Amino acid sequence: MAKVLVVDDEQEIAELVAVYLKAEGFAVQTFAAAQPALAAVEADPPDLAILDVMLPDMDGFALCQRIRQRHLFPILMLTARGEDMDKITGLTLGADDYITKPFNPLELVARVKGQLRRATRYNAGSAPAAGPAAPEEHELRGLVINKATHKCTLYGREVALTPLEFSILWYLCDHRGRVISSEELFEAVWGEKSFDSNNTVMTHIARLREKLGEPPRRPKFIKTVWGVGYTVE
Repeated sequence: MAKVLVVDDEQEIAELVAVYLKAEGFAVQTFAAAQPALAAVEADPPDLAILDVMLPDMDGFALCQRIRQRHLFPILMLTARGEDMDKITGLTLGADDYITKPFNPLELVARVKGQLRRATRYNAGSAPAAGPAAPEEHELRGLVINKATHKCTLYGREVALTPLEFSILWYLCDHRGRVISSEELFEAVWGEKSFDSNNTVMTHIARLREKLGEPPRRPKFIKTVWGVGYTVE
């Protein structure tokens, strides 16, 4: 049974989310503030966290950043505002997805399931396909990404990637030499269509480049083909 942590100081919303998640078989912990939620994460990490942006003791962005210092489980941000800056901030700080209030609880459940499927698939490895064996590792000028161990190293130093970041990098390396559009990358990694996929992908690519120590204007690994997409050469 997957464990989901919900942090929202609006009791009605926290209870609503918990009811829908429990109906789908999830174990749910709810908190109205960041500090007790952070203590719970350290004591027993969940499989996924849902964080509200507006909290009484620490905003959800700071909480997300604190969690990302030690944990890689998926994080979904709740925001009462539809501002792009809120979404970009959350994704930049390590969130995997976001949903804007008011939201459809069924959509929230679907997003939770999607994030958990991706995390499970890329942490445990995919089932082998028929025919020639798919590569389990890619090496690129000191960058090594291994699908079986779900590890990425750069010049021998491990780079901590979230499941989404790993999935993006793996997909680009697995299609090395091709230019991958934002739409293709979003559909392959997120498994759904979205009208704002370009901003979402761009933000995650920027985060990946930062973790790989890539200069913004002259990236070594993930290159931008303006107006087309991204490529790993």
